[in-house]
Amino acid sequence: MDLLALADFNLVARFGSFGEAARATERPKATLSRRITELENSLRLRLFERGPRGLKLTQEGRALYERTGALLAELADSAAAITSGGEQPRGRLRISAPVLFSHVAMGKLAATFALKHPEVRLEITTEDRPVDMVEEGYDLVIRVNPDPDENLVGRVFLRDRMVVAAAPVLTRRKEEPAVSAVLRRGDERTACWDVSGPEGTSRLSIRPVAHLSSLIMVRDMVRLGVGAACLPLSLVSHDVATGRLANWGDVEGPEIALWTLYPSRRLLSARVSAFLDHLKDAFPLGTPEELAAYAGSDL
Repeated sequence: MDLLALADFNLVARFGSFGEAARATERPKATLSRRITELENSLRLRLFERGPRGLKLTQEGRALYERTGALLAELADSAAAITSGGEQPRGRLRISAPVLFSHVAMGKLAATFALKHPEVRLEITTEDRPVDMVEEGYDLVIRVNPDPDENLVGRVFLRDRMVVAAAPVLTRRKEEPAVSAVLRRGDERTACWDVSGPEGTSRLSIRPVAHLSSLIMVRDMVRLGVGAACLPLSLVSHDVATGRLANWGDVEGPEIALWTLYPSRRLLSARVSAFLDHLKDAFPLGTPEELAAYAGSDL
């Protein structure tokens, strides 16, 4: 198989059109089109459907793109490392990270990584939705309790747990049927929390007073005594330590685990390996208290 033609195929597949690929690489559009046609003829497969709305990968084309795109990127990384005389991280590093973690830690992580590896160009997207790493061109994703995916491998680098936190002015009275609560949007059907503490597990009935889309906004309302809330320990541990908030106990439920994920069918590039090491250096123990301390400290 012609590797140059395969590289041109991956280029066009990534940009989604001959015109965009030609403009990005300053190569003739006709040359790219001819190379793709030659590749299709040699494979006896149609790789693109060509229509009035542009190009669309066929089923065979998508399979070829998913299996060869990462390998070609790895070849490029290896060539760059050889010509530069070492495995110095360089090039673009695209990362997708969840919203809350990005707000409390990714800015500092990105800054310290950039200072350490100036030849890496970071591109970080903040979102909670599951992303398609191959289709969307991510090198690394960070996710909370991700679903198993046979096409990805990864590791846990941080653990957290949910606690019920409230301002000291808000007390739990046995005579009250329910406590005022600030909830995150999506938890509208929640009627109670199972809370465990030194005295065992108890069920706490709640009366929602607000629904917010951000846990940071939820915490801010709780600080002002509006109600109690179920929040990650890392987000409130500093407030609990200083007496600004009270920890009523752990919420029964699955542990929160933050994972780094990357494609399993490729060797890790130097830049991905460097960022994984950077996370390990930042969170050697991977505890909620460690994340809280990292987010609250100066650069």
